[in-house]
Parts: sequence; structure tokens; C-alpha cells
Amino acid sequence: MDSSIKTESLHHTEEHTHDVQGTSLFGFIIFLLSESVIFLSFFAGYIVLKTTSPSWLPEGVEGLETHEPLINTIVLVSSSFVIYFAEEALKKGKLNLFRFFWLLTSAMGIYFLVGQAKEWSELSFGLTSGAFGGTFYLLTGFHGLHVLTGILLQFYMLFRSFIPNNYEPGHTGVTQVSLFWHFVDVIWIILFCLIYLWQ
Repeated sequence: MDSSIKTESLHHTEEHTHDVQGTSLFGFIIFLLSESVIFLSFFAGYIVLKTTSPSWLPEGVEGLETHEPLINTIVLVSSSFVIYFAEEALKKGKLNLFRFFWLLTSAMGIYFLVGQAKEWSELSFGLTSGAFGGTFYLLTGFHGLHVLTGILLQFYMLFRSFIPNNYEPGHTGVTQVSLFWHFVDVIWIILFCLIYLWQ
């Protein structure tokens, strides 16, 4: 009798945990959709300003250098594959391999931010340099803030991985942070095409 009660209790606990995880993941997806709306609004504003402004680029600026931003883009987009490897390692219970790929993802994100900061320091125009200057810093800065947020979340999840028995194969928090990182990468691809390739 006691064994039956324990089995039933364990079953209910597992169902409750599964429901909570599913609800949490659904809520996170809704959050990403709301973030997408914000970015899409910025993109639409950028396109309208660019196509209607008689003088788009600031005076003395002929265009943006694309070599280093392209390298940064390749690094950031590649990090999406790396964080996927981290997830797969966790699903297989290979915690140390998960930590390696997870930390490598963070390092690639930091490389991107440093590259962006370096680019900003070398630009000949500022935030108040017309519509282009304002939208350039708004879009890249807002995206950079999301990259920084993703890195901080990755460090938090990495820290939690060292708590004994805290990570079972396939962790909801890891999945959510990974989805956020993929989102950040996709947004940057669109930004790179709008700002750097469509000049």
C-alpha cells in the first residue's frame, strides 16, 4: 500500500514538474515574440528613414567599413552552433563538455561586444549625427545590450551547473537561454544586412 502511494506521489510530482517547465518555456517564447515586435518596429523605422531622407549618411562619411563587422558577425553566428553543442552535451549527461561549450559561447559573445566597442570608438560620427547616426547607435546599442544580457544569463546558468545534482539531462533554463541566444543571433544577421550591406 505504501509503495503504491509513493509511486503515485512520484508520478504526480513528475507531471507537476513537466507542466511547470512547459508553462515556463511557453512564457519565455511569448517574451521573445514581444522582443521581436520591438526590433521589427526599429527595423521599419530605419527603412522608412533611409528611403525618405534626402541625405542619409553624415557629412564626410561615405560608408561603413564591413571587414571587421563581418568577422564579428561570423563569430556571433558561429556561437549559435556552439551553444547547440552545449545543449546536446547536457542531454547526454556530459556536464564537463556542456560547461566547455557553454563557456566558449560566452567567450564568443564577449569577443563580439569588444569588437563592437572598438568599432564605435573608431567611427567618425556620433549619436547626434543625423538620422543615420541616431538609428545606427540605437539599433546596434540595443542589440549589444541583448548580447550582454545573454552572456550574463550564460554565466548564471554555468554557475548553477556546479550545484550538485542541479542539472539533469535537458534543463529548462539552459533551453531558454539557448533560445534567447539564437534570437540575438538572428536579429544581428538582419541588422548586419540592413546597416552594413545596404548602404
